[in-house]
Amino acid sequence: MNASRYNTRTLLLEVIAILLALVFLAPFYLVLSNSVKTLKEILLDAASFPSLFHWSNYSDVWSMIDFPKAFLNSLQITGFSVVLIVILSSMAAYQIVRRPTKFNNFVFLLLVAAMIIPFQSLMLQLVRVTSLLELRGHLYGIIACYLGFGMPLSVFLFHGFIKTVPVELEEAARVDGSNPYGVFFRIVFPLLMPIIVTVIILNTLWIWNDYLMPVLVIGGNKDLTTLPLAVTKFFGQYTKKWDLALAGLVMAVVPILIFFLSLQKYIVEGVTAGSVKG
Repeated sequence: MNASRYNTRTLLLEVIAILLALVFLAPFYLVLSNSVKTLKEILLDAASFPSLFHWSNYSDVWSMIDFPKAFLNSLQITGFSVVLIVILSSMAAYQIVRRPTKFNNFVFLLLVAAMIIPFQSLMLQLVRVTSLLELRGHLYGIIACYLGFGMPLSVFLFHGFIKTVPVELEEAARVDGSNPYGVFFRIVFPLLMPIIVTVIILNTLWIWNDYLMPVLVIGGNKDLTTLPLAVTKFFGQYTKKWDLALAGLVMAVVPILIFFLSLQKYIVEGVTAGSVKG
């Protein structure tokens, strides 16, 4: 009787899990199927399977938005921003953990408090500050903004993980004659690899797919157009080219999706290691 109840309950849970999976996978089906349809076919029945695969949508998008250039811009902005966030936030968190002075603790509280401030409430001030400092329309300007907004969460994650690093390893390195930078980059930094990968994944997903920040900071500089900005080219005041827009969306998502699937296991590993042990 117990086995029967267990099997029935398990079967019910499996059915519910499958139904939930289908619900979450439905948007992926709509995007993929409609990306190879004509606009007329999409408007008639967006949920139907394509009667004929129009792969020309992808080639049209490639040339219309100059996909290689937009891809390179997104790659540059994401790469430089993530590297700086990882290095600076790990160093800041290490200083806060190993030297818990009142000032350092106050800085940490400010960083944690910054995590709860909605970005939308800062957009007007961001435009004014970037214009005043002449950061708008420049590569270093958008990278500086991502660095500022990405530091709070990254420092918080590093802060919890660094607590798990034994202080004895650092003391042994100092006895051997290593300076503070040598202790950090040769001893501590390699031990942070699980949380480093987590920070890289989270910030890469955010920066790669972000739309608001490039609109506000890059502005009308077409030389720095990112993939999210390029895809908006297919949405006009009176027309919406859904066939091309969805094809462009697939082309923009595939690289970051492959990146995420290859490293997703480190997210749970890094976050749990920093929260449970710390």
